[in-house]
This record gives sequence, structure tokens and C-alpha cells, in this order.
Amino acid sequence: MIDPQFVAAQFAHHAAVISVASYGAGNVNDTYLVTLDGIEPAINADCFVLQRINQHVFRQPRLILLNMRTFTDFMRAQMSQEEQRDRRWEVPLVIRARSGQDYLEDEAGGFWRAISLVARAKTYPKIRDVAHAREAGYALGRFHRLISDLDPTRLHDTLPGFHITPQYLVHYDQVLAARTAPASGEGPDVLYGEDFVAAHRQLAIVLEEAYRQGKLTLRAMHGDPKVDNILIDERTGQAVSLIDLDTVKPGLVHYDIGDCLRSCCNPAGEETTDLDSVVFDLDLCRVILEGYLSEAARFFTPHDYAYLYDAIRLITFELGLRFFTDHLAGNVSFKVWHPTHNLERALVQFRLVEQIEANEQAIRQIVSSLTP
Repeated sequence: MIDPQFVAAQFAHHAAVISVASYGAGNVNDTYLVTLDGIEPAINADCFVLQRINQHVFRQPRLILLNMRTFTDFMRAQMSQEEQRDRRWEVPLVIRARSGQDYLEDEAGGFWRAISLVARAKTYPKIRDVAHAREAGYALGRFHRLISDLDPTRLHDTLPGFHITPQYLVHYDQVLAARTAPASGEGPDVLYGEDFVAAHRQLAIVLEEAYRQGKLTLRAMHGDPKVDNILIDERTGQAVSLIDLDTVKPGLVHYDIGDCLRSCCNPAGEETTDLDSVVFDLDLCRVILEGYLSEAARFFTPHDYAYLYDAIRLITFELGLRFFTDHLAGNVSFKVWHPTHNLERALVQFRLVEQIEANEQAIRQIVSSLTP
């Protein structure tokens, strides 16, 4: 087992490492907060974030760092051309290792990277109130707008097939066909999941077909803008950054805005086990879209507005499908705390799809009221 403290020292150029502690609650990478005994000039701080990239998920981790250099430099250039705003917005910095590279590979084949910590800000597992919801929408809109002119072909596809829903369906079918023994926790919940996927298969192609027809445009996307990846200033309550940037890649921003709404409009959160508490909050939906479009309206097209409802429903189905597939496959992609954890997560998303479908007319009315 490689000692994270030893790795952390390889990214600390001017200060000694005091401590390395587990940080955050991500489902994919191993993340640590590194505390130093002095200030690192490159980041002007006494701590940074260290991560071991999950190479089962990210097969070409070097591309993550190449992407991060590309789009963070582009964002900073865009910000430098804007008038100074009366609110804070930060872009995390990549920290070079002592070798001069943006990453470190350990003797066991582990792949590590370090990024600056956005200070005096934190994430929340659920939306706290309407003001928080509006800031979540604003954060994603700001992020999208700052890179809306970035040629998406300049970015590498760090996760081929990520947020390409039809491909998740193909993988699900393969896993289902290859099962030789019941999954842990086999029973009515698994049978319900299989029936749910069967009844919603037609959803998978909605956004990709719109892209094929030229209605939606390939852009740079975040890939995982759920509520606990939105940093909120501890003093002002305003959004200051989006984190978890490994999934930034060419794609459809509708997967992003759909995921943001999916995550933020279910006050019970995606880890609840009380399915009766799962709802799609229409008031939160409205203020999130208002916050988002306060920035994104500058590049949105009529077709972009027209596919917002489809995006919300599709991405919720997609995440449920991914959780359910991982459960059937033996929990190989997402971190779990017990054998049926991914099954429970899938059931939450499937219930949320049902709530979204029950409120289709109201959601479309909200979108219509915000469309120029």
C-alpha cells in the first residue's frame, strides 16, 4: 500500500507535509486533504487536494490532466476579459509534481494528481433552500458560459461513452445476459428494476438523436454537476466554483443541466432509503433554471430550451441504470458501503423518474415561461 503522505510530499515544493486526511465523499477517486507547514507560492495556500485516480473508471488518466490544463487556462482567459464582478469565482489550479509533470505514478501503478483547494467554501449533500438552489443553477451556467466558446475538439474524451445513454443500455444488456448467479439481494427490487428499464428503454436515444439531427450542439461539458460538486462560499452563500473536473469532455450540456436538476430537485438526496420521500420539487426546478439561464441564455438556442424536460428525465434514468447495472455486475464501478447499496441508489433514481414524468406538464410550463 503506497503511503499517501509520501505521495503528497512529491507535490509540495516549498513546505513539509504535516498531515494527509481523507477528504470528501466521492464515489470514484480516493481523495485527501494535504496540510502543509508553510505556504506554497504556486497556490498561495498551506493546503491542497490530493487524489488517486480510479483507473478502472478512467483508463487514460493523463488525458484528464491535459483537459484540465486546456479548459482552466481558457476559463481564466475568459474571466480576464470580463468586467470585474462583485462576486467571487475561482478555477482550481493543477499543481505540478517535483518531476515537473502534472501527475505522479507510484510503484504500484497508482496515478496521482494534486489541485489547489478553493478556500472558505464547502459543498452540501442536498439543497438547503431556494437561495442555494439558485446558486447551484448559476454555478453551472457560469461554468458553461465561460467555456461555451472553447472548441470541444480541443478536449480529449476521458470517458468514452460517458453520458451516451444508449451505450449504458448496451452495457446493461450485456451484464444482464452474462449473469450466471443471482445478484446479492436478489428479490422483488431487482425484478422491479428490470421491469423499469424495460419500460423506459426508448428514452435512451432522445438526446443523441437530437444531436444527430443537428438540433443540439457538441460543447464542452462538466459531466458531473450534482449538488455536492458545487462549492458555496461559507460567508456569502454564493456559488464560487464547480469541482470534480475529471469528467470535463466534449458532450451535450443537456446531460449537465439535467443532472444538476436531478440532483438538486430531490430534497431527500440520492442516498436516501425512504422511497416515499423522493420527490421532484418544482419550485427548486424553477429557481435553478432561472440561475442557470441568467448565464447560459447568452449561448442557448431554441432547440436547447426545447430539450430541457427530456434532459431532466433522461439523465435521471441514466444514473439509475448505471447504479442498477453496477449492482448486477457486482459493484465494480461505484464505491459501496454494503452489497445492496447500488440497488438502493438505483431505486431512488427510478422513483425520481416517475416523479418527473408525473410533473411533465408543469416542468414544460416552467421551461416555456423562461424561454425568450
